[in-house]
Amino acid sequence: METPADPAMERLHPFFPEISSAQWELLARMAELHREWNERINLVSRKDIENLEWHHYAPCLAAVKFLRLMDGARVLDVGTGGGFPGLLLAVLYPKAHFTLADSVGKKIKVVEDIAQRLALKNVEAKNIRVETLSREYDFVTGRAVSSLPQFMQWIKKRVRRGAKNSPENGVIYWKGGSLAAEENELGIAPTRVLSLAELLGDAHFFEKYIVHYRQPDLHRARQPVEGGGKPPLPLRKPEAEAKENL
Repeated sequence: METPADPAMERLHPFFPEISSAQWELLARMAELHREWNERINLVSRKDIENLEWHHYAPCLAAVKFLRLMDGARVLDVGTGGGFPGLLLAVLYPKAHFTLADSVGKKIKVVEDIAQRLALKNVEAKNIRVETLSREYDFVTGRAVSSLPQFMQWIKKRVRRGAKNSPENGVIYWKGGSLAAEENELGIAPTRVLSLAELLGDAHFFEKYIVHYRQPDLHRARQPVEGGGKPPLPLRKPEAEAKENL
Protein backbone atom coordinates (compact mmCIF):
# COMPACT_ATOMS: atom_id res chain seq x y z
CA MET A 1 0.00 0.00 0.00
CA GLU A 2 1.08 3.55 -0.65
CA THR A 3 1.74 5.77 2.34
CA PRO A 4 -1.15 8.28 2.48
CA ALA A 5 -0.31 11.79 1.29
CA ASP A 6 -1.74 13.45 4.39
CA PRO A 7 0.48 16.32 5.60
CA ALA A 8 -0.74 16.08 9.19
CA MET A 9 0.04 12.37 9.35
CA GLU A 10 3.21 12.66 7.27
CA ARG A 11 4.62 14.99 9.91
CA LEU A 12 4.77 11.96 12.20
CA HIS A 13 6.56 9.63 9.78
CA PRO A 14 10.18 10.68 10.48
CA PHE A 15 9.69 10.10 14.21
CA PHE A 16 8.37 6.55 13.81
CA PRO A 17 10.25 4.60 11.13
CA GLU A 18 9.14 1.43 12.94
CA ILE A 19 5.61 1.88 11.54
CA SER A 20 4.85 0.26 8.18
CA SER A 21 3.12 1.87 5.20
CA ALA A 22 0.08 -0.35 5.74
CA GLN A 23 -0.13 0.77 9.36
CA TRP A 24 0.18 4.43 8.36
CA GLU A 25 -2.72 3.98 5.98
CA LEU A 26 -4.86 2.48 8.75
CA LEU A 27 -3.93 5.35 11.05
CA ALA A 28 -4.84 7.91 8.38
CA ARG A 29 -8.25 6.28 7.96
CA MET A 30 -8.64 6.19 11.74
CA ALA A 31 -7.97 9.94 11.92
CA GLU A 32 -10.74 10.54 9.36
CA LEU A 33 -13.13 8.53 11.50
CA HIS A 34 -12.11 10.33 14.70
CA ARG A 35 -12.83 13.64 13.00
CA GLU A 36 -16.15 12.35 11.69
CA TRP A 37 -17.22 11.22 15.16
CA ASN A 38 -15.89 14.36 16.84
CA GLU A 39 -18.56 16.35 15.04
CA ARG A 40 -21.11 14.48 17.15
CA ILE A 41 -19.26 13.49 20.33
CA ASN A 42 -16.57 15.52 22.06
CA LEU A 43 -13.68 13.03 21.91
CA VAL A 44 -11.06 15.73 21.46
CA SER A 45 -11.49 19.39 22.30
CA ARG A 46 -13.08 21.19 19.34
CA LYS A 47 -10.30 23.77 19.43
CA ASP A 48 -7.66 21.03 19.26
CA ILE A 49 -9.12 18.68 16.64
CA GLU A 50 -6.98 20.26 13.91
CA ASN A 51 -3.96 19.02 15.90
CA LEU A 52 -5.33 15.49 16.25
CA GLU A 53 -2.35 13.72 14.71
CA TRP A 54 0.38 15.70 16.46
CA HIS A 55 -1.16 16.26 19.90
CA HIS A 56 -3.02 12.93 20.28
CA TYR A 57 -1.73 10.34 17.83
CA ALA A 58 2.00 11.05 18.21
CA PRO A 59 2.04 10.53 22.02
CA CYS A 60 0.18 7.22 21.65
CA LEU A 61 2.44 5.98 18.86
CA ALA A 62 5.50 6.77 20.98
CA ALA A 63 4.99 3.44 22.78
CA VAL A 64 6.53 1.73 19.76
CA LYS A 65 9.91 3.05 20.92
CA PHE A 66 10.08 0.63 23.84
CA LEU A 67 7.11 -1.76 23.88
CA ARG A 68 7.52 -5.25 22.42
CA LEU A 69 4.51 -7.54 22.76
CA MET A 70 4.51 -11.30 22.33
CA ASP A 71 1.89 -12.80 20.04
CA GLY A 72 -1.29 -13.21 22.06
CA ALA A 73 -0.37 -10.63 24.69
CA ARG A 74 -3.43 -9.10 26.35
CA VAL A 75 -3.70 -5.37 27.06
CA LEU A 76 -6.44 -3.53 28.97
CA ASP A 77 -6.86 0.16 28.08
CA VAL A 78 -8.70 1.81 30.97
CA GLY A 79 -10.78 4.94 30.42
CA THR A 80 -10.12 4.64 26.71
CA GLY A 81 -12.41 7.50 25.68
CA GLY A 82 -12.13 7.72 21.90
CA GLY A 83 -9.57 4.91 21.82
CA PHE A 84 -6.46 6.73 23.03
CA PRO A 85 -4.11 4.91 23.20
CA GLY A 86 -5.87 1.55 22.74
CA LEU A 87 -7.02 1.84 19.12
CA LEU A 88 -3.64 3.10 17.96
CA LEU A 89 -1.79 0.37 19.85
CA ALA A 90 -4.05 -2.21 18.21
CA VAL A 91 -2.78 -1.02 14.82
CA LEU A 92 0.84 -1.16 15.96
CA TYR A 93 0.52 -4.63 17.54
CA PRO A 94 -1.94 -6.63 15.41
CA LYS A 95 -1.01 -9.96 17.06
CA ALA A 96 -1.86 -8.72 20.56
CA HIS A 97 -5.40 -8.47 21.95
CA PHE A 98 -6.74 -5.17 23.29
CA THR A 99 -9.70 -4.66 25.60
CA LEU A 100 -10.78 -1.01 25.56
CA ALA A 101 -12.88 -0.12 28.60
CA ASP A 102 -14.80 3.02 29.52
CA SER A 103 -17.83 3.78 31.66
CA VAL A 104 -19.18 6.26 29.08
CA GLY A 105 -21.34 4.25 26.71
CA LYS A 106 -21.34 6.72 23.81
CA LYS A 107 -17.54 6.68 23.67
CA ILE A 108 -17.49 2.89 23.61
CA LYS A 109 -19.87 3.03 20.64
CA VAL A 110 -17.30 5.21 18.85
CA VAL A 111 -14.54 2.73 19.60
CA GLU A 112 -16.66 -0.18 18.39
CA ASP A 113 -17.54 1.64 15.17
CA ILE A 114 -13.96 2.61 14.36
CA ALA A 115 -12.64 -0.86 15.12
CA GLN A 116 -15.32 -2.43 12.93
CA ARG A 117 -14.81 -0.05 10.01
CA LEU A 118 -11.05 -0.59 10.10
CA ALA A 119 -11.47 -4.37 10.55
CA LEU A 120 -9.40 -4.37 13.75
CA LYS A 121 -10.14 -7.92 14.84
CA ASN A 122 -7.87 -7.62 17.89
CA VAL A 123 -10.05 -5.00 19.61
CA GLU A 124 -12.81 -5.66 22.14
CA ALA A 125 -14.73 -2.68 23.53
CA LYS A 126 -16.44 -2.84 26.93
CA ASN A 127 -18.78 -0.34 28.57
CA ILE A 128 -17.87 -1.23 32.16
CA ARG A 129 -16.35 -0.12 35.41
CA VAL A 130 -12.86 -1.54 35.68
CA GLU A 131 -13.42 -2.95 39.17
CA THR A 132 -16.02 -5.34 37.74
CA LEU A 133 -13.41 -7.12 35.64
CA SER A 134 -11.95 -10.41 36.82
CA ARG A 135 -9.49 -11.22 34.02
CA GLU A 136 -5.79 -10.45 34.37
CA TYR A 137 -3.82 -8.78 31.59
CA ASP A 138 -0.17 -8.48 30.62
CA PHE A 139 -0.42 -4.69 30.58
CA VAL A 140 -2.88 -2.06 31.69
CA THR A 141 -2.67 1.27 29.89
CA GLY A 142 -4.22 4.65 30.58
CA ARG A 143 -3.89 8.20 29.29
CA ALA A 144 -4.63 11.02 31.71
CA VAL A 145 -7.46 9.04 33.33
CA SER A 146 -6.81 10.15 36.92
CA SER A 147 -3.95 10.66 39.32
CA LEU A 148 -1.51 7.76 39.22
CA PRO A 149 -2.18 6.73 42.86
CA GLN A 150 -5.90 6.50 42.14
CA PHE A 151 -5.32 4.69 38.86
CA MET A 152 -3.09 2.12 40.56
CA GLN A 153 -5.72 1.34 43.16
CA TRP A 154 -8.25 0.70 40.41
CA ILE A 155 -6.11 -1.63 38.30
CA LYS A 156 -3.28 -3.19 40.31
CA LYS A 157 -5.08 -6.54 40.63
CA ARG A 158 -5.73 -6.68 36.88
CA VAL A 159 -2.06 -7.15 35.90
CA ARG A 160 -0.57 -10.63 35.86
CA ARG A 161 3.06 -11.41 36.54
CA GLY A 162 5.25 -12.16 33.53
CA ALA A 163 8.47 -11.20 31.78
CA LYS A 164 8.04 -12.54 28.25
CA ASN A 165 7.12 -9.11 26.91
CA SER A 166 9.49 -6.17 26.92
CA PRO A 167 9.37 -4.38 29.24
CA GLU A 168 7.98 -6.93 31.67
CA ASN A 169 4.28 -6.98 32.48
CA GLY A 170 2.91 -3.95 34.28
CA VAL A 171 1.28 -0.56 33.84
CA ILE A 172 2.01 1.84 30.97
CA TYR A 173 0.64 5.29 31.65
CA TRP A 174 0.61 8.55 29.68
CA LYS A 175 0.89 11.41 32.17
CA GLY A 176 1.59 15.10 32.50
CA GLY A 177 3.18 17.11 35.28
CA SER A 178 6.03 16.59 37.70
CA LEU A 179 7.41 13.06 37.82
CA ALA A 180 9.04 13.60 41.21
CA ALA A 181 5.88 14.88 42.89
CA GLU A 182 3.72 12.00 41.72
CA GLU A 183 6.42 9.42 42.45
CA ASN A 184 6.60 10.72 46.00
CA GLU A 185 2.83 10.45 46.37
CA LEU A 186 2.70 7.02 44.72
CA GLY A 187 5.58 5.53 46.69
CA ILE A 188 7.06 3.52 43.81
CA ALA A 189 9.30 4.58 40.94
CA PRO A 190 8.73 3.80 37.26
CA THR A 191 11.16 1.38 35.66
CA ARG A 192 11.04 3.28 32.38
CA VAL A 193 10.30 6.90 31.50
CA LEU A 194 9.92 8.24 27.96
CA SER A 195 9.91 12.02 27.61
CA LEU A 196 7.60 13.06 24.79
CA ALA A 197 9.23 16.48 24.61
CA GLU A 198 12.63 14.90 23.98
CA LEU A 199 11.29 12.40 21.46
CA LEU A 200 9.16 14.84 19.47
CA GLY A 201 11.29 17.96 19.96
CA ASP A 202 8.34 20.18 20.80
CA ALA A 203 7.87 22.27 23.94
CA HIS A 204 4.13 21.55 23.67
CA PHE A 205 4.96 18.22 25.30
CA PHE A 206 6.90 19.72 28.21
CA GLU A 207 6.49 17.43 31.24
CA LYS A 208 4.53 14.88 29.22
CA TYR A 209 5.72 11.31 29.69
CA ILE A 210 5.01 7.65 29.16
CA VAL A 211 5.91 5.73 32.30
CA HIS A 212 6.12 1.99 32.95
CA TYR A 213 5.67 0.27 36.32
CA ARG A 214 6.46 -3.41 36.86
CA GLN A 215 3.73 -5.71 38.07
CA PRO A 216 5.71 -6.86 41.17
CA ASP A 217 5.89 -3.25 42.37
CA LEU A 218 2.20 -2.43 42.07
CA HIS A 219 1.18 -3.85 45.45
CA ARG A 220 3.40 -1.24 47.13
CA ALA A 221 1.59 1.69 45.52
CA ARG A 222 0.18 4.02 48.17
CA GLN A 223 -3.47 4.85 48.49
CA PRO A 224 -4.34 8.25 46.98
CA VAL A 225 -4.33 10.98 49.60
CA GLU A 226 -7.72 12.30 48.53
CA GLY A 227 -9.28 8.84 48.17
CA GLY A 228 -8.75 7.49 51.65
CA GLY A 229 -9.25 3.94 50.41
CA LYS A 230 -12.86 4.49 49.38
CA PRO A 231 -14.33 2.35 46.60
CA PRO A 232 -13.42 3.67 43.12
CA LEU A 233 -15.77 6.05 41.38
CA PRO A 234 -17.17 5.17 37.94
CA LEU A 235 -14.24 5.14 35.58
CA ARG A 236 -14.44 7.89 33.00
CA LYS A 237 -12.05 10.23 31.29
CA PRO A 238 -11.86 13.90 32.21
CA GLU A 239 -13.38 16.35 29.76
CA ALA A 240 -11.43 16.53 26.51
CA GLU A 241 -10.37 20.10 27.21
CA ALA A 242 -8.57 18.98 30.37
CA LYS A 243 -6.32 16.57 28.51
CA GLU A 244 -5.89 18.13 25.10
CA ASN A 245 -2.16 18.55 25.67
CA LEU A 246 -1.43 14.88 26.25
